[in-house]
Amino acid sequence: MLKRTPLFPIYAEHGARVIDFGGWELPVQFAGIQKEHDAVRQQAGLFDVSHMGEVRVSGEDALPFLQKITTNDVSKLEAGQCQYSLMCYPTGGVVDDLLVYKLGDNNYMLVINASNIDKDVEWMQQNLTGRVDLVNISEETAMLALQGPHAELILAKLTDAPIQSLKTFRFLPEADVAGIKALLSRTGYTGEDGFELYVDQKDAVKLWKLLLEAGQEHGLVPAGLGARDTLRFEARLPLYGQELSKDITPLEAGLSFFVKLDKGDFIGRDVIAGQKTNGTPRKLVGIEMVERGIPRPHYAVFNTDGKQIGEVTTGTQSPTFKTNVGLALIDSAYSALGMELNVEIRGSQVKAKVVATPFYKRKP
Repeated sequence: MLKRTPLFPIYAEHGARVIDFGGWELPVQFAGIQKEHDAVRQQAGLFDVSHMGEVRVSGEDALPFLQKITTNDVSKLEAGQCQYSLMCYPTGGVVDDLLVYKLGDNNYMLVINASNIDKDVEWMQQNLTGRVDLVNISEETAMLALQGPHAELILAKLTDAPIQSLKTFRFLPEADVAGIKALLSRTGYTGEDGFELYVDQKDAVKLWKLLLEAGQEHGLVPAGLGARDTLRFEARLPLYGQELSKDITPLEAGLSFFVKLDKGDFIGRDVIAGQKTNGTPRKLVGIEMVERGIPRPHYAVFNTDGKQIGEVTTGTQSPTFKTNVGLALIDSAYSALGMELNVEIRGSQVKAKVVATPFYKRKP
């Protein structure tokens, strides 16, 4: 039996096509991936991301516990600020990538990937030390993401909260959005400006409808997992299970900025520090097809001598640029910009080259 978010009952009203996504019945698209992708790049899109997990971490040892299990430096957070981070195994591979929200002293909320909720909570419990309370609040929490250049304009119609002055990776713990209490943050997974609204499950449908209504004149459309994936991919934002996994370290994935080796010990630090010193055997790079063909996840990548050097992690035709591009985890020796490679597509070696990422960067 697939799990459903509180918004499932209204998907059909918008013509959603649903799929099994990590055990959840979720919309891959509403009006179409290209249309939804373009709306987020140019106006705004509304995503149901209520499948994501939320865990409250509190108690007098909450900070040292989070410092031990995550790679970023939680001590740098002020109340009302959040950060992107990773949890690693002792091998340096990734348990999950996540957001850490500081609600107050000794009081945090972690936002984790839907398919990893059970695994992550178990991992945290296994590594629990000191006085720490862990509460999985995923089932009572709904989350909507309003993304795109018109997001602020639309949200401002429904709230008097000071969203205009809210900086990226900051949040308001209790904003009133059309009478609904929401934790309101300004992050995003699309490469655009945008907001996340965490609300009680019972308020999700009402908030969804209010946002769509407020955004009608500003081009707001419901958006599904398909556009979410193409948007995050163009902005080179990783997806767990593709760019990150138990077999891929943060440094191999190009996420060294979120690993603070000088903060003290944390799980996986020794291996990651060794890679920092000696270099990583593999590297995540951008690739662009020189010949016709679309690189898809798990397609093998070869050097020009025919030796396999890695594989594609994500690839598609970029909806923004109409180029056939991908991210590939390959032997570091072949990671220089302009390096010629081949991607195996339906049994044939098709020419590609290493290119700079992100493929898309929004204008300030």
